[in-house]
Amino acid sequence: MALVDDLGKALDRSPGGSIILTSVDAILDWSRGKSLWTMPMGTACCAMELIAASFSKFDFDRHGTIPRPDPRHTDVMVVAGTITHKMAPAVKLLYAQMPEPKWVIAMGNCAISGGIFYYDTYSVVRGVDEFLPVDVYIAGCPPRPEALQDAIFQLRKKVAGESIASGRERKVEYLLPRPEDPRKGDLAAEAEDGEDR
Repeated sequence: MALVDDLGKALDRSPGGSIILTSVDAILDWSRGKSLWTMPMGTACCAMELIAASFSKFDFDRHGTIPRPDPRHTDVMVVAGTITHKMAPAVKLLYAQMPEPKWVIAMGNCAISGGIFYYDTYSVVRGVDEFLPVDVYIAGCPPRPEALQDAIFQLRKKVAGESIASGRERKVEYLLPRPEDPRKGDLAAEAEDGEDR
């Protein structure tokens, strides 16, 4: 990864290098987005839906998303289910073993917020985002495999906006609204948006 980082810095500084950098980014982001190998981290009932996603009915292989048991061969960790405080160091260790660049999907209410078990049990972590950087959240108890498929597509959009040069991003149009987007019908936000143009 150090060679890619050095290449990104060199292209960003050289005159006319931004045109080449944009093309290199597009090729790398396309290849990364089309081959997101997943590390299934199923710990509770959401794991059944995660397993069902690999069946022929949903066929994630056609999207280039292949589940792998070894963290050293994966790009995306899908945390599906409840994580306890005792489990958290092991999940962090598996995440640390994944090569860069890597992403995390939190699947289900328990992985997002601790779910129904957080208030009844002292040992449950209130979401994996307390110790891992989560990129995509999938709500539901448990969410369907179609929701996981949509999360993979959303992650592809996020990957398409990344660059090999540090501090540089490309603008990507998302299918679903992002939390930072103005709300529809909010007249004050629409007026500010109109002034920016």
